[in-house]
Amino acid sequence: MRIGVGLPAAVPGAPFELLGDWAAAAEMYGFRHVAALDRLVYDSLDPIVALATAAGRTSRVELITTILGVPYRRNAVVLAKQLASLDLVAAGRFVAGLALGGWPEDYAASDVALRGRGERFAVMLDTLRCVWAGKLAGAAGPMTPHPRSGPSMLLGALSPAGFGRVATFADGWIAPFFGLQTLRDGIASAREAWQRAGREGRPRVITERYFCLGPGADEVAGAYLDHYYGAEYRSEVLAETLTTPARLIEELDRIEATGCDDLLLFPCTADQDQLHRLVDALAASRHFIERSH
Repeated sequence: MRIGVGLPAAVPGAPFELLGDWAAAAEMYGFRHVAALDRLVYDSLDPIVALATAAGRTSRVELITTILGVPYRRNAVVLAKQLASLDLVAAGRFVAGLALGGWPEDYAASDVALRGRGERFAVMLDTLRCVWAGKLAGAAGPMTPHPRSGPSMLLGALSPAGFGRVATFADGWIAPFFGLQTLRDGIASAREAWQRAGREGRPRVITERYFCLGPGADEVAGAYLDHYYGAEYRSEVLAETLTTPARLIEELDRIEATGCDDLLLFPCTADQDQLHRLVDALAASRHFIERSH
């Protein structure tokens, strides 16, 4: 199982000018991916901008949006060009993690209705693929030159319709932060949908956890997750948050046993010491990541 880290791009008050340093350190430590969360109505950076910053300071790590809300965005053609541009700037290292988007205030701020978002999402996904394949062109040629028909696409899903979209449009599934049973059930659902669609092989599966290590880790994580998720989801997400090295390694073993391909670990604070603590914890386990120089 490959391990990556999230950027602190959704940590309020973070020194966002240091995101490039965080990404460069993650690559140096040997993490395989750098990821960014998406939320419109929040004190956070746009994930496309955050990952473009990371692309400029790295050369090997995969760059992933986890997960970019799509249906509240009004123009899929504009989004297609933005994502293809990021992939080109990153020399093919970008993975478009996309989903419905679960925050009603993001839809309200965009003046887009929640109702019908699933159908709208499917239409927009088809548009993304068409643009990336060069099917939308003007007198000067395709609007987005791309040698491989666009970036790899992974989708968030928790319903039968969602897993159907994974099998129809995507290369795999991104699981939420909501625990092992959700992950196990989702892997089974994604693979079943994959087979029904006649797809070869298996869908790629990525899951996510928050981590916070060191003195006061429980309090720091609790305060951040309370601010980000509020009362509705805080307890559920906090229960899965990794706040000790022992819990971290135990959870990694359990996640790997599900057949998950990749794990993304998101910080609850922008303190870069969190990366050092994470690497030290991994160094004591079979999940040790090899540093690059």
